[in-house]
Amino acid sequence: MSSTEESQNQVAGEASDAIGGQSGVDSVATKAAKLLEDAETALNELDSDKAAANPAVKPFQLEDLVGHDGPPEKCSIDLLRDVDLDLKIELGRTHMLLEDVLGLRRGSVVTLDKLAGDPVDLFVNGRLVARGEILVLNDNFCVRVAELVGSDSLTEEQL
Repeated sequence: MSSTEESQNQVAGEASDAIGGQSGVDSVATKAAKLLEDAETALNELDSDKAAANPAVKPFQLEDLVGHDGPPEKCSIDLLRDVDLDLKIELGRTHMLLEDVLGLRRGSVVTLDKLAGDPVDLFVNGRLVARGEILVLNDNFCVRVAELVGSDSLTEEQL
């Protein structure tokens, strides 16, 4: 018998088993049970191989995050002495149309919303920190701080 005839006989035998009713169902059920058992055995072997290969592997443990009682002893204001800050002094503000801005020439006068003698605002990194007076000292403009603004106050622009 040739190999082709053998495979045809095998297919015919399986077909007759399937058509045969209960005996076909039993053979399918036993094959399925055998496959399931083989799969479970293979999974168990994989798990045991992983545990044997990596004995140092442990589940990750989260620790409680607890702060210190206070800042370290070496912390001081000296850490901030070299930090660059953006200081702006605002004399006043105005609203202008684009046409008026384009019309500005040398000698043009722009009127601001503050009067002469009103305190100017000192901003550090965009936050209002103080108000002061404009002075001239040795031909240089200066600002004398007259009032420190608390950290709770916000300017209208920051709201």
